[in-house]
Amino acid sequence: MSAPLSDERLAPANGIELAYQEVGEPERGTVVLVMGLATQMLAWDEELCAKIAERGFRVVRFDNRDIGHSTMLDELGMPSRIDMLTGRRATARYLLSDMASDTFGLMDHLEIESAHVVGASMGGMIAQEMAIRRPERVASMVSMMSTTGNRWVGTPTIRAWALLLSDFARDRDAYVKQAVRTFKVLGSPGHQDLPYVEELAGAMYDRSHNPAGIIRQMHAISASGNRTEALERIDVPTTVLHGSSDPLARVAAGKATARAIPGAKLHIFEGMGHDLPRALWPEFVEEIAAVAERSRDQIAAGA
Repeated sequence: MSAPLSDERLAPANGIELAYQEVGEPERGTVVLVMGLATQMLAWDEELCAKIAERGFRVVRFDNRDIGHSTMLDELGMPSRIDMLTGRRATARYLLSDMASDTFGLMDHLEIESAHVVGASMGGMIAQEMAIRRPERVASMVSMMSTTGNRWVGTPTIRAWALLLSDFARDRDAYVKQAVRTFKVLGSPGHQDLPYVEELAGAMYDRSHNPAGIIRQMHAISASGNRTEALERIDVPTTVLHGSSDPLARVAAGKATARAIPGAKLHIFEGMGHDLPRALWPEFVEEIAAVAERSRDQIAAGA
């Protein structure tokens, strides 16, 4: 039986606190899992974390700022919807680079010199910022269903845009129903596990619910700009995972990410949407382990 995740703890990081859990031993290094917009670390399912740990990794999952049990920055206020949509940098409460610094702060607290960083959606953008800014601390990177920040590549479908612009549910029942509606649009066709979505949404609502934090995260994405030129300078073993049926970050976004990063491997999953379907977990684990092995080979070759 796999070891359970540790009890939840708080770590000081970049002037805030991040809630985190971990599992496994770092025989092959540490995997840091970075989650996406509006989504708590619970979405890195405990079983998925265990499967990665079984491959010889210490696995850390955490809540980004403004979500879950990590620091809520309500004193910063909220940007206007126009500023958020246009990506007005001057009014952004923080940027993706600040969230990358948060993650490095968590690594400092856990005494992790470098990590295999796996980011999903916004988490992939944060992982990219980490590799751009502190490549010596990113042993390898997996960018999942993410983008380069180029606003004209892989743009959301009209239905996905409508979800981003819809009002946030306030009570638990409405929140769970909204999560199910969202999954029906964004999730992988053929992997519609609605009971799981209901359970996860309910657990996240019960744990913490703060729509203002989500708005600030959205503005951080839009205000952080296009990373394509910076990605072209990355020298970190990278794998890009993307779904062919992703309506939020369409597959062109994944292709552009892989094209920008020298030597990046691209794996497009047919029929995958903007989610982490259980049926694909074994392949995700294989890709994470494989890019970590590439990292070790690159280090050995340079020794």
